[in-house]
Amino acid sequence: MKLDRIKLITEMARKRMTVVEMAKITGMSRVTISNVRSGKSCSAAVGYAIAKALNKDLADLIETTED
Repeated sequence: MKLDRIKLITEMARKRMTVVEMAKITGMSRVTISNVRSGKSCSAAVGYAIAKALNKDLADLIETTED
């Protein structure tokens, strides 16, 4: 799955959360969080962990394609 990188970056900024802080909260590596922020795909487990850390529904963060 891909998370919308703009939404992710925006939510992290709202919470004043750095990549390092997100990595600590989620238990993921800093590289994994950076990769997701840059638009790379992630597993559902990573997506759920990020959404939970941001107190958001995963559906709000998933990238949507508009035709």
